[in-house]
Amino acid sequence: MQIELLDTFLDLCETRSFNRTAERLGVTQSTVSARIATLEGAIGARLFDRSRAGTDLTMEGSRFEAHARSLRHEWNEARRRIQVPDRAAHLVRLGIQNDLAAQHIGEWVAEFRRALPETAFYIEPDYSNQMCADLLTGVQDFAVMFSPKPHPDLHFETVGEVPYVMVSSETTRLAEVAPESFIFAHFSPAFEAMHRQVTPELVSAAISVGQSGTVASLLGAMGGAGYVLEKTAETLLGDGRFRRVEDAPVLRQPVYAALHLRHRISPVHRRLTRIVRRRLAGRET
Repeated sequence: MQIELLDTFLDLCETRSFNRTAERLGVTQSTVSARIATLEGAIGARLFDRSRAGTDLTMEGSRFEAHARSLRHEWNEARRRIQVPDRAAHLVRLGIQNDLAAQHIGEWVAEFRRALPETAFYIEPDYSNQMCADLLTGVQDFAVMFSPKPHPDLHFETVGEVPYVMVSSETTRLAEVAPESFIFAHFSPAFEAMHRQVTPELVSAAISVGQSGTVASLLGAMGGAGYVLEKTAETLLGDGRFRRVEDAPVLRQPVYAALHLRHRISPVHRRLTRIVRRRLAGRET
């Protein structure tokens, strides 16, 4: 199977631009055109109409799009299924939000292994957009993330939330937190919106980052204030250098389990979802 034909077709469905798809795939525009022509020849139908106004899917192209997504997913899944490590009956490729990996990956995977002893796990911390893309193509089987990206082929479930608290090396009062020494956090679009709403006076901070561990590292090196995961805050408070900003609201980031729609009723995926939900709720067994 020439999977690059499907990759090119699906990318062009998104960009509607031969030039843009060529840039994204790292090939020439003529290569994109040749791939589409080859695919159209194999299918026996024109998939795109090109005009001065742009590139549009034909009726046949629109019908083929869902089939192309399924074909690409099945191909990637088939490749992975024959690469299962020795002594394992199954392989699950797991994506996990960076902040969650730092705090929870050990306890979660330990329970995954107890629940599914014949399953091997390939684990990759990442950000939500990339995990959604990997679930669509079959590169990942299951992901735990902050920002679901709606798509007809993806299924999302809320599994809990994680709290972030503000700490400071200078003060315990929000009114005394200085914007010039504050580190603004954008852990997800939803988190950033909450942050801006409750601390509008701090949005002008000179530094803005997207990972709790990075906020903690910057605070350790430079001092100041910022939001970090509650567990990270406990470590910072423990060394005596930092204090909690008592009147700063706790910001709670929702957490979602994500999987391809084809796996929505899979026993393995349901088991993983239940374990994550129970762990985030603080129930250990």
